[in-house]
Amino acid sequence: MAPPEITVVGSANLDLVVEVDRVPLVGETVLGGDLTRIPGGKGANQAVAAARLGRRAAMIGRLGADEGGSILRAALERNDIDTTALMTTRDTPNGVAMIAVGNDGDNSIVVSPGANGRVTPADILTAGELVSDAQIVLLQLEIPMAAVEAAAAVATGTVLLNPAPAAALPPGLLEHVDILVPNQTELAVLADHDGPVDVETATALARALPVENVIVTLGAAGAMVVTPDESVHVPAPAVTPVDTTGAGDSFCAAVADGLVRSLSLVDAVTWAVQVGAATTLRPGAQPSLPTPTEVAQLLA
Repeated sequence: MAPPEITVVGSANLDLVVEVDRVPLVGETVLGGDLTRIPGGKGANQAVAAARLGRRAAMIGRLGADEGGSILRAALERNDIDTTALMTTRDTPNGVAMIAVGNDGDNSIVVSPGANGRVTPADILTAGELVSDAQIVLLQLEIPMAAVEAAAAVATGTVLLNPAPAAALPPGLLEHVDILVPNQTELAVLADHDGPVDVETATALARALPVENVIVTLGAAGAMVVTPDESVHVPAPAVTPVDTTGAGDSFCAAVADGLVRSLSLVDAVTWAVQVGAATTLRPGAQPSLPTPTEVAQLLA
C-alpha cells in the first residue's frame, strides 16, 4: 500500500447538533430543533476533507468502545481513510462535541474529549511510517499536547499545526512546525495580544511568532499568508453561510492538498478559502466537506 500523502493526528468526536434561532448568551436557555448526531472532531474532519479532495489520508487517534466510536470509524472508512492506527480505548467514552448552530450560521461548541484525551506519544511511535513517511502531517490541539509534540518531532514531511482550541504552546513545539494556521482568537493567544486581530494587525502578530510561515484565517475576510518574504491577504468568496462548522478544518485540509499538488503557499491558501467558503453552504461538519467538483458547484 502506498504511504499516505496526508496523515492527521488528532481528535474524532460525535457531534450532537441542535439548530437554534440564535446562540444563547451566558446563563440563558433557548429552545432548539431536533438533535442530530454527526461525525466530527477536528482531526477526523481534516482527514475526511483531505480524502474528499482526492488525497490518500490516514488518521491517528483514539475512539471509545461505544456506539459513537463505531459511527466515527465507519465514517472514516467510508472515505477510504487508513484507520490502522486509530486505537479503541475500552475504559473511556468516545469524544463528544455539543454544538448549537444559529440561524446566521455561527455556532457555539463545547467538547468533552473522552478517548481523545488518552492519545499518547507511544501511540505516535506505534503508528510509525504513517507519520514519518507522510508528505504532510496535520495537527490540532484536541488531543494531549505531549502527543502533538511527539508527532511533530517524528514527522519528516511538512508539519502543519492548527492551534485549536486556543492554548499556550510548549516552547519546543513550534521548532518542529513548518506552517502554523491560527484563527484570529488563536493568534491573539499565541502572540499575547490583548485586542482585536484584523488584516492590519495579523501580519505584525504573525511575524512575532517563532514560525516562518503563518496563515491567519479571518473568517469572511479570507486569510493572511505571512512568510519571511511576503505578507499577502487572500480574500474569501462572498457567501451567505448556512453552518460554519467544519470550515476551518476543510481550510486546513485544502492547504495540505494544495501543497501535495506542489502549489505555492499563496496559491494553496487561495484554494483553501474557496473550499472553506463552500463548506459553510451545507449543514454539519463532515457532511458539508466538499469534493473539488462540489466546490465549483457550490460557489458558482
